[in-house]
Amino acid sequence: MISARNLSSAIWIHTILIITMGLLALYSASFNNNVVSSSVFYDQLSCALLGLLLMYLLSRGDYRKFFDVAYIVYGVSVFFLLLVLVMGRQALGATRWFSVAGFSFQPSEFSKLAVIFFLGRYFSQRRPRMTFDSSSSLSDIWGDLIWPLILIGLSMALIFKQPDLGTAILVMGIFLIMLYCSGISMKIFGGLLALFVCLIPLAWHVLKPYQKDRLLVFLNPSHDPLGAGYTITQSKIAVGSGELLGKGWLSGTQNQLNFLPERHTDFIFSVIGEEWGFLGGIFLVYCYGVLIYCGFKIARHNKDPFGQLVAVGIVSILAMQVVINIGMVMGLLPVVGITLPLISYGRTSFMIFALLLGFLLNLSKKRTIF
Repeated sequence: MISARNLSSAIWIHTILIITMGLLALYSASFNNNVVSSSVFYDQLSCALLGLLLMYLLSRGDYRKFFDVAYIVYGVSVFFLLLVLVMGRQALGATRWFSVAGFSFQPSEFSKLAVIFFLGRYFSQRRPRMTFDSSSSLSDIWGDLIWPLILIGLSMALIFKQPDLGTAILVMGIFLIMLYCSGISMKIFGGLLALFVCLIPLAWHVLKPYQKDRLLVFLNPSHDPLGAGYTITQSKIAVGSGELLGKGWLSGTQNQLNFLPERHTDFIFSVIGEEWGFLGGIFLVYCYGVLIYCGFKIARHNKDPFGQLVAVGIVSILAMQVVINIGMVMGLLPVVGITLPLISYGRTSFMIFALLLGFLLNLSKKRTIF
């Protein structure tokens, strides 16, 4: 059990442990390799140093300043999402990045932070009615549910257009969790979930062919074994071959012999599972679990509605990405292109999570209730 006084220390220690495991895995993925450049390790190392500095600086400020600019940040994120569709750089069949002076920026990653702050301010200022009854007006329903859903739906649609199905799902997940924690009626919340479930079959018709193939591979692992099913097959072989203690650092055969595609990004957990085994994977999950536990404890003890909701949003996005990434690497969930926080290679993703954890550290401090 972690006491309230030790929350900051626990976040720092386990964040550094996660980053260290990620750097070791990236070094291994790019070791004496012509497929994955060694520059990914040094890029991530630079991001780690800068990210830890930003965490420290953000932890010492006044988090209420983010309340004042939450709507502006969300507007900027929507602008970037529109702009990337017009003038973004295309790679691997998707248009998700800007390139400025040799550095790439991914607006969909920034939108996660923007959505959390936007919903934190919106729901803290206008707490949804506990029930919608005969006394509820149309403006209540519009303001409590429909309007924020439209705004978040705009971000989702722009992200899905890139296409980036995984991040679009995460944005909807953030909305649902923060809506639930804001105090909305369980009947209304349950009805909204039922509506989304009913719409799932219709979503099939708007998916790209490769996205449909990934879902078919999940339902039938033998479908397209040399195409869409190849990566997940190699991933499961890598994780399974690590057994209890792993093959040792720099000694994973699926990794070193280039059988495992995308091992420095979405499938980095396969490298960890192969080289560090079941115990290494469990230790990484434990570290994430500590961060999530600390985040929920901070949310519970913070008396400011904005701080509560933002803390919930931060730990929710962290938990969802960890569960989805590890689940898809092990073949338990469809492959949707979700990175493993602070582990997978990616400058924008890394820096966004560093900022979110810095904000969480800020929330962990005792403050005057207002």
